Amino acid sequence: MGSGSWTSKDWSGYTASRGYTDKSTTSDMYKASTIKAAFNPVGVKYRESCDSVEHPLSTPIVLCLDVTGSMGSVLETISKKLNTLATEIYTRMPVTDPQIMFAAFGDTTWDNCPLQVTQFESDIRIAEQLNDIYFERGGGGNEGESYILPWYFAARHTKTDSFEKRGKKGLLFTIGDEPYLDTLSAADIKKFVGDDIQANLSAEELLTEVSRCYDVYHLMIEEGSGMRGNGSRVINKWTKLRGQQAIRVSDCTKIPEIIVSVPDVAAGTAAAAVAASWDGSPSVAVHSAISGLAAVRAENGLVEF
Repeated sequence: MGSGSWTSKDWSGYTASRGYTDKSTTSDMYKASTIKAAFNPVGVKYRESCDSVEHPLSTPIVLCLDVTGSMGSVLETISKKLNTLATEIYTRMPVTDPQIMFAAFGDTTWDNCPLQVTQFESDIRIAEQLNDIYFERGGGGNEGESYILPWYFAARHTKTDSFEKRGKKGLLFTIGDEPYLDTLSAADIKKFVGDDIQANLSAEELLTEVSRCYDVYHLMIEEGSGMRGNGSRVINKWTKLRGQQAIRVSDCTKIPEIIVSVPDVAAGTAAAAVAASWDGSPSVAVHSAISGLAAVRAENGLVEF
């Protein structure tokens, strides 16, 4: 997958056809009443990000969105600002030939559909898929969400030419306001992905596995109720696991600019210079988010932290 290219003209036509305006709400945008069959991970062998004549140096980007109840405003923001995200990725070129896949997740304990996965795409189908995601608005009282479930899927059920052909990692961002649940059970993997495995997997084990082919970041959304209610616990847990790749976001409307900025810093551009490249309020928000990031170290063509 991943043919075509994103254009602002296509975005304008798409939003007009869906009747979206600046006043559209999450309920206006996310009308699905259950998971779309095409997004059900059970039975999916691979989601593929492939090179082509049109996109010879494809870069997979996996955006993992918490679709539990506390995150409605963030989904609304990402939908409305998807044009900013896609346009700036193509304009600034922090990575080559980007192909975006969404993974919507919730809580394996409480939710009926704790994982949905789109295809890797490069054109307006990115938006079409995003707005067909089922916003389950679930979650529960178990002090976390299943952030590590999309890690499992990305590690074992995505196949990318970027890594297979060139040894270059893709980018994976989880976005949410809660701590991660420490363990992914074999039973839940069977139920929600369809794989038979022998033992439960810890967050640390899955991080090691998915980091083989993706640079993994987490955006901690301070406007979500999880962060507002127990921000120190969320920050401490994620920082212990991800270090500087756990990024605090104080303004969710600037998520697109932050995502676009991260690979520039990882490639060696100073965080202050990257932040200064944005005009106005995005510059302040980006600087706050990425100031703790440092360049990654490249050896033998592979990117390592």
